[in-house]
Amino acid sequence: MKNTVLTIQKQKNEHDKITMLTAYDYSMAKLIDAAGVNSILVGDSLGMVMLGYKDTLSVTMEDMIHHTKAVSRGAENALVVADMPFMSYQTSVYDAVQNAGRLIKEGGAQAVKLEGGASVVPQIKAIVEASIPVVAHIGLTPQSVNAFGGFRVQGKSEAEAQKLYDDARAVEAAGAFCVVLECVPAALAEFISSRLSIPTIGIGAGAGCDGQVLVYQDMLKMFSDFKPKFVKHFADIGQEMKNAFTAYIEEVKAGTFPAKEHCFAISDDIINKLY
Repeated sequence: MKNTVLTIQKQKNEHDKITMLTAYDYSMAKLIDAAGVNSILVGDSLGMVMLGYKDTLSVTMEDMIHHTKAVSRGAENALVVADMPFMSYQTSVYDAVQNAGRLIKEGGAQAVKLEGGASVVPQIKAIVEASIPVVAHIGLTPQSVNAFGGFRVQGKSEAEAQKLYDDARAVEAAGAFCVVLECVPAALAEFISSRLSIPTIGIGAGAGCDGQVLVYQDMLKMFSDFKPKFVKHFADIGQEMKNAFTAYIEEVKAGTFPAKEHCFAISDDIINKLY
C-alpha cells in the first residue's frame, strides 16, 4: 500500500511505529521499498556519505534534485521526502517555495524536509499553502553545525529544552505534518512526542518517538568515517562488500573469472577464417 501523509498520521494515531531510512539512488530505493519501509528520506547527508564532503553545507539544489529523481523512480510504496539543502530556503519565503516546488516537480518527491523551528515558520506556512507537505527538523540541525559549534546533543538545559518544545509546537502550528527530532535526550523527545498531534521521527532521540530514521550506510556499516552514538549496525555489509571485492580481484588475477559460463560462444570456423 502506498504510504502518504495520511497513512503516516494514521500510524501515530494507532501507535504503529513509523520507519524511515535514507536512500540516494534507484537500486537502494528499490531494496528499501521492497522491505516495506514507510518513508525514504533523500537526505542532504548524501554530501558526506555519497559525495565525500565533511558536512552537508556544500550540497546544492542540483545535487538534491539529481538524487531525488533516482530514488523516486525506485520507490513505489514508500513516501519519498527530499531534504531542502543549505541556503535553499533560509534566504526568503519566495526561494523556499520555489525550491520546494522543484524537489516535487523535478525530483518527484512527495514531501520536503527543512531544518529549523520557529525561525522557519513563515517558510513552512508558505510551502504548505502551495500544497507541498513539509517535514520539520529540530534539535541537532546539521546545516547549523557552525552555529552550534559542532555536532552535539540539543535540549539538555532547561532553556534549551523549553526552546525545543516551543519549536516543535511552532512547526506543528505552521502546518508541518511530521517533525524529525535529532540528538535530543530521550525523555524530552518522549515528552514532545506525547504532546504533539503530528508524528515525531527520532534519530538519536530514543524509542519514545513515533518513528525512527537512520542513514542506511550507517546501519549497514558501510560508512566508516565516524559512527554516531545513536547508530546501531544491523549488518556488516561494508565488510561483506570488501570481501567480495577481494575475491573478485583474486579471481581476475588467477584467470578463473570469467569462467566458461560467463562467456559468449562463436564458431571455430569463423575464427579460422580471420586473417
